Amino acid sequence: MPLLRLEKNLTKIKMETKKKKSKIVCVTPVSSKAKNRFCNIMNNLHSCVVENEKIIDGVECFFLVSLNKQYCFWIPKVGNEHWKIEK
Repeated sequence: MPLLRLEKNLTKIKMETKKKKSKIVCVTPVSSKAKNRFCNIMNNLHSCVVENEKIIDGVECFFLVSLNKQYCFWIPKVGNEHWKIEK
């Protein structure tokens, strides 16, 4: 009998969890290497999902995943020599 109660409680917990809204940013390729990846891997889609935000060596960075989930990369919030983050 206690096992059945536990299963009911677990089901209730699973149903109560809400999906977190994803943060989306748009990127523009700057370097030829980034342009190549943008065309061949990212399917020319500018939007990326922010999977993580972290400070790396004193610089605030995003971990981005392309919409088609074929390419992911760390990028400073201000962009770098390969990618520009659009507002």
